[in-house]
Amino acid sequence: MEQLGAISGTSPQKKPARPGLRLGIVACGALAREIGVIVKANGMEHIKLRYLPAKLHNSPDEIPEAVGAALSELAPECEQLFVAYGDCGTAGKLDAVLAQFGATRLKGAHCYAFYAGVENFNTLHDAEPGTFYLTDYLARQFETLVYRPLGLDRHPELLESYFSNYTRLLYLAQSDDAGLEAKARDAAKRLGLRFERISTGFGALETGIRAAASKEAAPCTK
Repeated sequence: MEQLGAISGTSPQKKPARPGLRLGIVACGALAREIGVIVKANGMEHIKLRYLPAKLHNSPDEIPEAVGAALSELAPECEQLFVAYGDCGTAGKLDAVLAQFGATRLKGAHCYAFYAGVENFNTLHDAEPGTFYLTDYLARQFETLVYRPLGLDRHPELLESYFSNYTRLLYLAQSDDAGLEAKARDAAKRLGLRFERISTGFGALETGIRAAASKEAAPCTK
């Protein structure tokens, strides 16, 4: 497996010119830990990974171009192309980019949906729309990605303005990590929300990667 870092924008290219070499995966950096576990556990040696910065979620309009640039770099070497993103707020623009490369992506609007399963997530959301969601990644990064950016460390009076319409924090757990559950419980307490936890495992993140990797491809070489 070869892993690459962040990218700069380039123009999309057409489908792989050298078929049969490997599976190329473009993934959100927020999924790096989980993808690493999946790849190692399944002995996937024919994969070339390109992680994009998780902070792109703060500007989803930039995701399609960034993904397109990464696919452009992977396409000449990879027979199959897979994108470990949901729609992620791109309003269908990401799918338009994927179509240029014959790439597929995870089903669902976001990571909550593909971890929990799209239908199950919709049921959960419809049952209690005022839900704030955490994954393992967000539980781990709650302070730096949620609490401080919202200014709650400096202005706790803003809590009611931000979360007055929320009633629960639902932790969609990818692992049975007591430390992460404690962080998620603390996050719920700090936000004044009821805590609930559902164990999702890796959900469609794992099944999607395994399905893409099951297609014949030669071992990765550097």
